[in-house]
Amino acid sequence: KYMPSRNFPSNWENKTSNIINNTPWCSPIKVKYGDVSCRAPYGGYYKNVLGTRCDIRCRKGYELHGSSLLTCQPNRRWSDKVLCKQKRCPTLSMPTNGGFKCIDGAYFNSRCEYYCTPGYMLKGERTVVCMDNKSWSGRPATCVGKKPPRIQCPSVKERIAEPNKLTVRVFWETPEGRDTADGILTDVILKGLPPGSDFPEGNHRIQYTVYDRAENKGTCKFHVKVRVQRCNKLHAPENGYIKCSSDGNNYGATCQFSCIGGYELQGSPARVCQSNLDWSGTDPTCKAMKINVGVRTAAALLDQFYEKRRLLIVSTPTARNLLYRTQLSMLQQSQCGLDLRHITVIELVGTYPTLIGRIGMRIMPPGLTLQLRLLLRIPLNTFSILLVDKHGMDKERYMSIVMPVSLFNLIDTFPLRKEEMVLQAEMGQACN
Repeated sequence: KYMPSRNFPSNWENKTSNIINNTPWCSPIKVKYGDVSCRAPYGGYYKNVLGTRCDIRCRKGYELHGSSLLTCQPNRRWSDKVLCKQKRCPTLSMPTNGGFKCIDGAYFNSRCEYYCTPGYMLKGERTVVCMDNKSWSGRPATCVGKKPPRIQCPSVKERIAEPNKLTVRVFWETPEGRDTADGILTDVILKGLPPGSDFPEGNHRIQYTVYDRAENKGTCKFHVKVRVQRCNKLHAPENGYIKCSSDGNNYGATCQFSCIGGYELQGSPARVCQSNLDWSGTDPTCKAMKINVGVRTAAALLDQFYEKRRLLIVSTPTARNLLYRTQLSMLQQSQCGLDLRHITVIELVGTYPTLIGRIGMRIMPPGLTLQLRLLLRIPLNTFSILLVDKHGMDKERYMSIVMPVSLFNLIDTFPLRKEEMVLQAEMGQACN
C-alpha cells in the first residue's frame, strides 16, 4: 500500500521558490484601449516570465502603434513598446457659403453637421460620422443657391425668305445664364435649330435651358417666323409645258414655257416673280404651227422648223413605188409616235420636170421641191429617206424601208429629245 511522504509539502514549496527566484520576469503588460493575450512556457500563472509571447489588439476606433507581438526577453524587458491611439479622419473642408459643426473633432465616432448661410440650401449629406476605416460616412456637402439661374433670349423678328429660295439664314448671339448664388452653371442647352441655320417657311420655336449646381433650371423661349413672298400660281398654256424653279411662285422664282410639237409659243417664254409679287412679261400661249410653202428658197423653208420640229423626208421617183406606199402606211399607223417626237413628214414625189412636194395637205411649188432635193442631196431616181434634227443637221439616211420603232429608238438618243422626254413624263404624255 502506497504511503505519501511526510516531506511532500516542504519539497513542493522549495521547488516553487527556486523557479520564482531563478526565472527572469518582465513587468506586466497593460495597454490602454487594447487587449493582451499571452502564451507563457510555464502556464497561465507565469504569463510575464522569460519567453512569454503576447498578442496585442486595439479596440474598435483605435489603432496600434508598435509591434502586434511582444516577447519577454532575458533582459527582463518586452521586445517593443506599444500604444493604442484613437483613430482620426481627414479634416473636412469648409463648404463655400456655409460651414460645419463637429462633436469630438475628427476622431472615431465623431459626428459633424453641415449648415448653409441664408439664401443657400444644402446639397449632399447633412451629417457625416468618422468611421473605423478613418473615412467619413458620406460625401462632403455643398451649399447652392435656392433661386433658379436667369437666362434671357434674344429678340428675333419675322424674316423674309431669300429670293428664289424657301429658306432664310438667321443669326443671333447665344444667350448666357446668370446664377443667383455661386455663379457655377452647366452648359447652355439648345432645343431647336442653332443660329446660322437655314430656316424654312413657318414658325420655329427655340428654347435655351441652363442648370445650376442645385439642378435649379432656368429657361427662355422665342420664335423665329419665316415668311415666303409669293405671286399667284402660274399654269402651263394649253398644248404646252411649264417648268419653274424653287417652289414655282415664290419671290425670285422663274417659270419657263414651251409648246408641244406642232405648236409655236407666243408671249413671254420665261417669267419671273418680282418683289412687288407680280409676274414679269406677258401670258404665253401655244398656237398651231403654220408652215409657209410659198417661200422662195429651200433654206427659208427649213428655217421654219429650226429648233421646233424634226424632219423625215421620204423621196420616191413615182407614187406607185411599193417601198414608198409601204413606208407611208407604217408612218400613218405610228402618227402618235411621230407627234410625240416632233416629227414632220415631207414627201418628195416624181422626177424632173414633174416634181411634187407635200407637207401634210400643203403642196410645195416644183421649184421649191427641186431646191430642197439639191440642198439636201436627195437622189431623184431611187427611194430614200432622210432624217434631219431640230438644228437642221443630216442625222441618218435610209435606202429602204425603216421600221418606226427603229426610227424612234434613234431619235430618243438625241440630247434635245431626252429633255423632251422628261417634260412629257411630268405632263403624262405618252402613246398607248
